[in-house]
Amino acid sequence: MQLAVDLHTHTRFFHGAPRLGRAFDPLGVRMLAWVARRRDLDAVATTNHDYYRELSVGKTPPGIVPGIEVTSTRGHVLVVGPSPPRRTEPGELTPAQVVDVAHDRGCAAVIPHPFRNSTVREADADFDAIEINGKGTESYDEVRELARDRGLPLVGGSDAHYPVEVGRAYTVVDADDPTPEGVVDAIRDGRVEARVDVGPSQRVVRAAYKLIHARKGWLDRQDPDPEPQPPGIGMPPGEQEAKGGSLPSGAGDPGGSSASDR
Repeated sequence: MQLAVDLHTHTRFFHGAPRLGRAFDPLGVRMLAWVARRRDLDAVATTNHDYYRELSVGKTPPGIVPGIEVTSTRGHVLVVGPSPPRRTEPGELTPAQVVDVAHDRGCAAVIPHPFRNSTVREADADFDAIEINGKGTESYDEVRELARDRGLPLVGGSDAHYPVEVGRAYTVVDADDPTPEGVVDAIRDGRVEARVDVGPSQRVVRAAYKLIHARKGWLDRQDPDPEPQPPGIGMPPGEQEAKGGSLPSGAGDPGGSSASDR
């Protein structure tokens, strides 16, 4: 059976307002699911930056695949599967360490947007797949070539930060049902295929995203930095300051507290 799964979405749209963000997560996931149903997706992975929170939309499709977008020392890494870490400290783990954590927890480790503000693609780590990102800030031909060079399958993820963006890129998964375990097995076996919406409206949106990220200087990092600073937003801005200090990573602790407990 072929299933349509968006492997890269976010539920929090309010950064810098921790209480509002935590309160919004349950509504955010329902909004993602509402759009996903109308776009005939079977599942979405919730991959918020450096935290995983168990969220539910009930028994009706789409299914929810747990996940987290980890800010490693060299850029972001998606971890999707049945038991992602509850929280990670931005810039604390190397890409190889993130992969080890993912595999220890029965999850898949995916390189997202490999040419945008990231040198993760250069890391010596046993990744499971490479993402074609729905924002379209990088050449899809370059991403495909990278996947061929590394011998990895391609998956698709919208990188949705707003519900309307869900499904603009997604993954066709050859699995019996969209369980986290089934999705992970399909990724590792290469039974996946990336799909991207190439309609006129999405071309306009991608051009806008590319301009925005170019102005931020996020499309210029082509060479590994000998001492790279953690790229990406990591923890939502303002949360660390609001809590009065950094939070423990919990990367290797299956019983670590979730965002909802803090």
